[in-house]
Amino acid sequence: MASAVIVWFRNDLRLHDNVTLTEAIRKSDRVYPVYCFDPRHFADTELELPKTGSYRAQFLLESLQDLRDSLQAIGSNLIIRQGVPESVIPQLAKEIGVSKVFASKEVTSEELSVEEGLGNTLLSQGVELELIWQSTLLHVDDIPWPINNVHDVISQFRREAERITQVREVLPAPQSLNSIDIPTGDLPTLDQLGLSQPTYDDRSVLRFRGGESAGLARLKEYFWENDCLREYKETRNGMLGADYSSKFSAWLANGSLSPRKIYEEVKRYEQQRVKNKSTYWMVFELLWRDYFRFVAKKYGNRIFQFEGIQGKSLDLRNDIGLFYKWKNGETGVPFIDANMREINATGFMSNRGRQNVASFLVKDLKINWTWGASFFETMLLDYDVCSNWCNWNYMAGVGNDPRENRYFNIMSQAQRYDPQGEYVRYWIPELSDVVGKKVHYPTEIPQPELAEVGVTIGENYPKPLVAFSKWLY
Repeated sequence: MASAVIVWFRNDLRLHDNVTLTEAIRKSDRVYPVYCFDPRHFADTELELPKTGSYRAQFLLESLQDLRDSLQAIGSNLIIRQGVPESVIPQLAKEIGVSKVFASKEVTSEELSVEEGLGNTLLSQGVELELIWQSTLLHVDDIPWPINNVHDVISQFRREAERITQVREVLPAPQSLNSIDIPTGDLPTLDQLGLSQPTYDDRSVLRFRGGESAGLARLKEYFWENDCLREYKETRNGMLGADYSSKFSAWLANGSLSPRKIYEEVKRYEQQRVKNKSTYWMVFELLWRDYFRFVAKKYGNRIFQFEGIQGKSLDLRNDIGLFYKWKNGETGVPFIDANMREINATGFMSNRGRQNVASFLVKDLKINWTWGASFFETMLLDYDVCSNWCNWNYMAGVGNDPRENRYFNIMSQAQRYDPQGEYVRYWIPELSDVVGKKVHYPTEIPQPELAEVGVTIGENYPKPLVAFSKWLY
C-alpha cells in the first residue's frame, strides 16, 4: 500500500461515485486532492477568443469551491496550484513525497499529451501515474467491442450496448479523509484568469451554479420535486423555461454530477413513480454522451480536423465578417439570432438551438464549421470536448450521421419549435411587437405593417444574410 498519494482532479469535481478518489483512498494511507489551473485552458484561440470563456470559468470556480467545502467537511482540503500539470504535479509530488498520482483518464489529444508528459516526468522521479476511466455511463471495459470497432451509427451502438452491457453501481462518497499539512492555495479570481465577470441575464432559463451540491440538487428538483422526468421526451425540445429539459449537461461536463448517479435515480424513479418513454429517453441521452466519447477515443485528432472523421472535402470558407454576424446574432434570421443572443447573454443554448445555428453556419453561410465548434468551446458553460466536436462533425456532414447531406430548414424548424414566435420575441426585443409566427420572417411583412410596430429592416434589425424564400417557398 502506498503511504501518500495525490489525486489530481480534472473533469471529476465530485465526491460521489468518484472511482479515482475511491481507489486512491483504498490504496494509500494519505490522500492529497489537487486541482491545477492550466494557463493553456484560458489562452486565446485562433479566433482571438478565450478558450474558456467567463461563463464556464465562473461555473468552474463555483464547482471547485463546492468541492473544497465538501472535502473540508470530511477533514481534508483541496490544494490549488496554477501552472501546467506536467510541471506542477511532479513538483508537488516531490515536495510531499508521494509514491503515486491518481487521475481520471481522458481521450482527446490535448489531454492525452498532458497525461503522457506528466507520466514521463513522474516516472523519472520514481512516481507512478495511475489513470482511471470514469467519465461515462458505460465503462469502456464493459462495452461489447474494442474501441476501434465502435459502430459509426448511434442506433447500432445503442441497441447492442443496451442488450449486452450493464451499468456499474454508484460508489458512495467518502465519509472522512486525512487533513492537509501543506499550504492549499487560493482559488484565482476571473480577473486573474484574464476574464471579465459575466453579467447574468435575468432571461436565462436557469441560473446555473457550479458544484456537486448544485448538481445533486438539480437532479432532485427535476426528477422528484417537479416530477419533470415523467414527460421529458415530450418537453425536451422546448425553448423557454427551466424544466423543458434536465439541464444536467453543465454538471456532467466538469464531473460535478456522475452519469451513473443520474441512471441510478432514473431506475429508482421507474420503480417508485413511472417507467415510460421519457425515462428511457433520459438514459438514451446519457448513451449519446457515451457514444461521442467512444467515437472521440476511436478517431482521435480527426474529430478536430476540417475533414472530420469521414475525411470528406468541404466547400466552406473562412469569412470572418459573416462569422461575426452569426456569432453576434446579427444574421437577420430571427430564429438564429435569438439563439445566438441567448448563448452570448447566458452561456447556454438548447440542443435544438445548437443544431439549427450549426446547420445555418455551415449549410447556409458556408462558413468553416471548426470556427463554430471553437466558438461553442468559448461560450458554453456545459462545454464537453467530445460532445461538442463530434456534434459539429455530425452537423457539418463529416461525422457520425447515416443521412447524407443533412440539412435543417430554418423556417420549418422555427415554426415547429417556436410556433408563435415567443422565443424569438423573448430574445429580440426590437421584434417584440410583431405578432405571431410572422416574427420568424420579418422581411416578408409589408414595410408599412412593420413600421406600425417600430421595425425598420436594415436599421433597427438587420437585413437577412439568407433570403427567406429559400425556406418558405
